[in-house]
Amino acid sequence: MFVSEQVAKRLLSLAPNALSLPMKVVPFALKAKIIARLLSLSVSRQFNPQELSFLRNRPVGVTVRDLDLNFVVTYHGDFTIQQSGDADVFFSANSRELLLILAAKEDPDTLFFQQKLSMQGNTEYGLAVKNLLMSLELDSQPMALKQGILALTAVLLSLEAQAGIEHAYL
Repeated sequence: MFVSEQVAKRLLSLAPNALSLPMKVVPFALKAKIIARLLSLSVSRQFNPQELSFLRNRPVGVTVRDLDLNFVVTYHGDFTIQQSGDADVFFSANSRELLLILAAKEDPDTLFFQQKLSMQGNTEYGLAVKNLLMSLELDSQPMALKQGILALTAVLLSLEAQAGIEHAYL
């Protein structure tokens, strides 16, 4: 896909707003089911319950800033998603950074230092959660999820390159 630099920049600036609109109209209950299902497919596929025991009853808050999406994940042998609540640790980032982390194109530690990914709360627990997520192998994910992540990442990186945005990726 080739577009001019100006068009690429415009698409990159419009994308988060375009994605946030459906997020606002989709009921949270549906978003929660989708997030819980994706976590179950991704995490439970690679780890046994003993490896996930440190997550049990210790909520993790997530904010996707540019999509205005907030939720709290709790593990009780399965994942439950709440719209709000207390959490032992909160992670916050824009969708771009989260996508690049999922695609193993960006290191979360680098994003922490660049203040593009933030963590608040119990630091030790937050690092354990981050390490668990970083040990997820993209190749072990369900094919549709893997292909979706790779396709979105390819479009994002292509548009950024055409917009003249350079990055040092892994």
